Amino acid sequence: MSTLTYVYADSTAVLGPLATYAEPHCYDLCQMHSERMTAPIGWEIVRISPDPDALKPTVDDLEALANAVREAARPRFDAADPEPMYTPGSVEVARRGHLRVLRSVDESEQAGDVGYQQRLDTDDSW
Repeated sequence: MSTLTYVYADSTAVLGPLATYAEPHCYDLCQMHSERMTAPIGWEIVRISPDPDALKPTVDDLEALANAVREAARPRFDAADPEPMYTPGSVEVARRGHLRVLRSVDESEQAGDVGYQQRLDTDDSW
């Protein structure tokens, strides 16, 4: 695999190691197409072959991977506080998987309307 870039000012096509991030006007090519690549008449092709030892994972790469796995395995919330925090004046209306629907509640509805929570519990409009 290699990445093809163009330098229009120099009429040069550059085939180099696979890019680590996307850039406009860069194209990733498979090995077969990078070997068969031709340029327009008057253009030059510069082929940059990477050092094979530089392509092997380094100790830093392996350590970064191990740290990412450890971070992903950590629990996302405290086990002592299983209830999620809501904004004051809101109540959970429905839940699907990890998504929750919260509805704002007026102070008058919270204090005086006993049937309000029953209406919320039966509301399945979303």
